[in-house]
Amino acid sequence: MKTTLNTAIPSQIETECLVVPVLDTAESKNGDKSAKPEPRLQTGDKTVIAAAADLIASGEVTGKMLETTLLHKPAGLKAKRLLLIGGGKAKAFTSAELRKLAGAAVRNLKVKDLKSFAFVAPNLRSGAEDAAKSIVEGAFVGNFEPDYYKSDRKEQKIVELVIVAPKGNEKSLKAAMEQGRIIGEAQNFTRDLANEPSNKMTPTILGERAKKMSDEVGLHCEVYGPDKLHELKMGAFWSVSQGSDEEPRLIVMRYEPKGAPEKPVLGLVGKGITFDTGGISIKPAEGMEKMKYDMAGGAAMIGAMRAIAQLKPNVRVIGIVCASENMPSGKAQKPGDIQIAMSGKSIEVINTDAEGRLVLADGLHYAKQLGATHLIDAATLTGAVVVALGMVNAGIFANNDEFYESFNRSLKKSGEKMWRMPVDDEYRELLKSNIADMMNIGGRWGGAVTAAMFLKEFVGDTPWIHLDIAGVAWMEDAKPWIAKGPSGTPVRSLVEFVQDMGSGDK
Repeated sequence: MKTTLNTAIPSQIETECLVVPVLDTAESKNGDKSAKPEPRLQTGDKTVIAAAADLIASGEVTGKMLETTLLHKPAGLKAKRLLLIGGGKAKAFTSAELRKLAGAAVRNLKVKDLKSFAFVAPNLRSGAEDAAKSIVEGAFVGNFEPDYYKSDRKEQKIVELVIVAPKGNEKSLKAAMEQGRIIGEAQNFTRDLANEPSNKMTPTILGERAKKMSDEVGLHCEVYGPDKLHELKMGAFWSVSQGSDEEPRLIVMRYEPKGAPEKPVLGLVGKGITFDTGGISIKPAEGMEKMKYDMAGGAAMIGAMRAIAQLKPNVRVIGIVCASENMPSGKAQKPGDIQIAMSGKSIEVINTDAEGRLVLADGLHYAKQLGATHLIDAATLTGAVVVALGMVNAGIFANNDEFYESFNRSLKKSGEKMWRMPVDDEYRELLKSNIADMMNIGGRWGGAVTAAMFLKEFVGDTPWIHLDIAGVAWMEDAKPWIAKGPSGTPVRSLVEFVQDMGSGDK
């Protein structure tokens, strides 16, 4: 999708459709939420305001979040259509809502076979540049469709987006739009990887896709097979892959900008289970087809590295993806087996469906060996986090408050929703084994926490964040701003954080 900037008066722009956000400026008093809406168009162009005046006066337009009203041949405008799209309460309006508005505008207009539109950038407290960036990010996410294997698929796509903004800071606005494009494309790249079925996205193919991407954007990438796992003594990782005819792949991507300080070095580690049957502890048949996206954490790390290479922050980053299938066979590990992780710790495998933590255990330890001073992992790790947080928030776990607070500041800018969960020492007791250093599960209660506690054993004192994205990596239903299917979470947050690290805000 081509993105351009136009600083002309909105009513004078020739376009298939002019999109203008509408916010409800009514203020509730004493907690009374029944106040009559006071919708206000987010533009100072009196011609646009006049064109929508009758709709506003009728009460048809309220400014409610994602409310859309399309007006054909708007009076006085050179645009063929005027789309008013609600952004909710003015006081609560941020870049997160603006991204959704941009995505909703794309999805609303492309089904009408429109190929281009102009979006009037509203004033944000975070600045005009953040508004332009957010609109572009949201538009790219809204433009993605996962149905490309349909033989009768109708190509409906916006090919050009025009950002309408006042004159005066064109250079910085264009730079912000370019950032939005890079991040939006990285999120869609991640979604594309996660969307592929397991016969089209084996560990080998995932490694090939990562290598091809790395070559295109200038990352150094190495992809290893079983021999390397054995050489490194990655017994936990290998134990998951040993039941499959598909070979595992250890994917290592390095971003090492010239002149960057030796430290910090951020290690991004992703779970890349390209299909998860549960192994010998096999899953129920219902819903198992969705386990093609059990590599969403690994896909997010590949997508994040793609954006990092293009945005060029001044910080060193290592991306590691442990890619494997988890299959039952005569070669598969069995409940009760003892595995020795790369760190030397022994693990009693109680449930072979708790495999993600096994591959991450070796991935996290290897990232430390390669020089990572800070660690973030992402994984569709537990159903328990979905029980706890539903499909709204990812679970975030951290062993270092300062590192968490730094990430949380970036999280507020990214707009992705995450909720911090505990990693108190008392939970470690639930992983005790009679015959090994630990078990790979901790029983029924606190499953997301005990999974995080398992990973914590392999990071030591290294500042570490674990993102359990099981509830948010896949959209169970289409939303006005995003298609049903892979979400691309947490690419945006990771990229924001790396940029902040590169600027010294860590």
